[in-house]
Amino acid sequence: MHILCLGGGPAGLYFGLLMKRQDPAHRITVVERNRPFDTFGWGVVLSDQTLGNLQAADPVSAKLIGDAFNHWDDVEMFFKGRSVRSGGHGFCGIGRKRLLNILQDRCLDLGVELEFETDVQDDQAIAAQYQADLVIASDGLNSRIRSRYADTYRPDVELRNCRFVWLGTRKTFDAFTFAFEQTEHGWFAAHAYTFDASTSTFIVETPEAVWKAHGLDRMSQQDGIAFCERLFARYLDGHALMNNATHVRGSAIWIRFPRVVCERWVHFESIDGRRVPIVLMGDAAHTAHFSIGSGTKLALEDAIELARCLAAQPGLDAALQAYEAVRSVEVLKIQNAARNSTEWFENVNRYSGLEAEQFFYSMMTRSQRISHENLRVRDAAWLQGYEQWLAEKAPTLFTSCNALPPGGVAAPAVRQSRSHGPGLKDEAPSKGGPRQAEDERESVASVRASPPPPMLLPLKVRELELKNRIVVSPMAMYSAVDGVPQDFHLVHLGARALGGAALVFVEMTAPCAEGRITPGCTGLWNDVQMLAFKRIADFVHASGTDAKIGMQLGHSGPKGSTQVGWEAPDEPLPDGNWPLLAASAVAYGPNNQRPAAMTRADMERIKAEFVQATRRAAEAGFDWLELHCAHGYLLSSFITPLTNLRGDAWGGSLENRCRYPLEVFSAMRAVWPEHLPMSVRISAHDWAPGGNTGDDAVAIARLFKAAGCDFIDVSSGQTTRAARPVYGRMYQTPFADRIRNEAGIQTIAVGAISEVDHVNSIIAAGRADLCAIARPHLADPAWTLHEAAKLQSRHVQWPQPYLSGRDQLYREISKQNKASAQ
Repeated sequence: MHILCLGGGPAGLYFGLLMKRQDPAHRITVVERNRPFDTFGWGVVLSDQTLGNLQAADPVSAKLIGDAFNHWDDVEMFFKGRSVRSGGHGFCGIGRKRLLNILQDRCLDLGVELEFETDVQDDQAIAAQYQADLVIASDGLNSRIRSRYADTYRPDVELRNCRFVWLGTRKTFDAFTFAFEQTEHGWFAAHAYTFDASTSTFIVETPEAVWKAHGLDRMSQQDGIAFCERLFARYLDGHALMNNATHVRGSAIWIRFPRVVCERWVHFESIDGRRVPIVLMGDAAHTAHFSIGSGTKLALEDAIELARCLAAQPGLDAALQAYEAVRSVEVLKIQNAARNSTEWFENVNRYSGLEAEQFFYSMMTRSQRISHENLRVRDAAWLQGYEQWLAEKAPTLFTSCNALPPGGVAAPAVRQSRSHGPGLKDEAPSKGGPRQAEDERESVASVRASPPPPMLLPLKVRELELKNRIVVSPMAMYSAVDGVPQDFHLVHLGARALGGAALVFVEMTAPCAEGRITPGCTGLWNDVQMLAFKRIADFVHASGTDAKIGMQLGHSGPKGSTQVGWEAPDEPLPDGNWPLLAASAVAYGPNNQRPAAMTRADMERIKAEFVQATRRAAEAGFDWLELHCAHGYLLSSFITPLTNLRGDAWGGSLENRCRYPLEVFSAMRAVWPEHLPMSVRISAHDWAPGGNTGDDAVAIARLFKAAGCDFIDVSSGQTTRAARPVYGRMYQTPFADRIRNEAGIQTIAVGAISEVDHVNSIIAAGRADLCAIARPHLADPAWTLHEAAKLQSRHVQWPQPYLSGRDQLYREISKQNKASAQ
């Protein structure tokens, strides 16, 4: 083939050399507008994993790059006069100019043609000139080619909220260094790393509003850089900050990061009667924020994958289709992580109330790609020290970050002085012989020596003590008869109470018959139902596990009178439908009946029904009460502007839309026992144009906090069929994080949390205070016990009749761990 790479950055050069290495008969030309030694920016960062990919793709250039790299393992952070440092992170820094020169030399050695100082204005003309069979659009962030064929590529370019400047310094850092400095207007962050024997990259970023408040938008280059030197003087040790973007004037050196996402990566153009593919690669196709250092990584791995596809696929079209399919998924994963990381640095003020230890942990896990156990692999001693710190600090971590919500009480201290760890007290003696007894003694010793994992830290809310941070989510079972829970519910909820969770929630339960979602849903509008629930609550309390049980009350509103979950969920009953109510006469879907807009009399009647159900929940012995204001049900239909079209005092502004849900909550709180907690579940984002967003979620949380709410249970979506959520692991946790750390109210995280590693990361970082687990608990009632066993942690309470099974499980997992380590 004749291959033409337009753009001589890492993507174009590396793809050129890989293809020439693959088949020397290819004619490959790389065209670059700059001179060979021109480059902007300073050093770039690659992980050890990326270096491994380079080694497999081209050992010769990989060795040259590896030899030129400055390698480090440590990350160090400076925050509020404190520093925290951990190791094992495996990064390499190299000067961008040095990297390009290595790739240029390797291209020349292999016979790739390099054309410098050629500014391509017309890609079709130059493709025709070189008779190219394949054109690689590696022309960077401001790609002309991407713009020219935007109808095909369908790019989405979003400018992020911080301003940043890319500088250098002769101060060398022995760790990847993050420094945070607070001014009278807000926070600045510096990202610094050494990339050769005498030079470091030094990136400074701050939110746009802070940047403008300091007048940096009006300063000259020199004055802006001098400002940064003064602000970060304590880390520079007298060294100056340097700028090599001298072609840029004034404050234009401060830019906003453009996140680029393209729907398609391949365009076909007719050139001299030939069908020629023009393929995006590197920054032309995508960008990932510098805070996870992935721009160069993505460019190089694009090149590797396209070269692999061209070698593996039978034809050019199939190869390009495979390249786009594979890389678009992999890049999306990185971009999702980069988005999380970007938002963290855009919102440093949100986390500024954290102590340095937790601030560092939050920073390290910000992308959700580095998890709790991943940190243990990197630096086990540091993580164990952090877990010990977390266990000792748990009672004050929330209060030190934000004001405790009304009625809230801090978590209890972990009682380190117990003679046995939690779950080991008053246990039956071992019957497994001397070896088993020795194993059990070692387990007890490990409890004394090691702190509990974050998921097993206790928590106190008002006067209710929870033994750990795991909640069984309210999950509709569709198995009630006339609203009455059956033996199924006793077994279902009882099994999960025995399974180690601290709090087990009953499914959303209606305060009246018309408030049910389906005919199989539970209710709490009569004493028969109350007594059936009391039987379940009594069992949980008598189980000997210290588990608590919660009631979630909610009215289905416009989503009522539908079929059970395993039939046609959210679709109306074939017959026997009951009338529906909502904030406005807006049907949930095309087949759902149109609800009546509630009158004031309707509001008063339903509020009274919620109050009566609350009294019955207290009489039944529930420990926790939650009001469901999410997912498009009755109270949610008031909160979201997509379904609340009212023109009276209960419609319009967010405060008005929340008025009736707050009314109901306050009436319930007034009759619910003062010493027991109440939470509210909200949809933190409608995932639809014109709907509520994360900003609204914080405001909603503040309103409920002021009304006496203890916890916000943070879900999202399901308020409209037009919702288009962006799914992924822990995808709703950022909403819980934001509400907790901005509104100053404790939160429950829920949604795609399926592993102990997820929970530990969420709790340890202060993103939420409890984690609600749904589907994993359907598959495994003892999910908490089993996940604790994977960690070999004995800080968990097993039912006494199950102790022999526990001991066998721990032994088997220990054997598996030892075998896998060999």
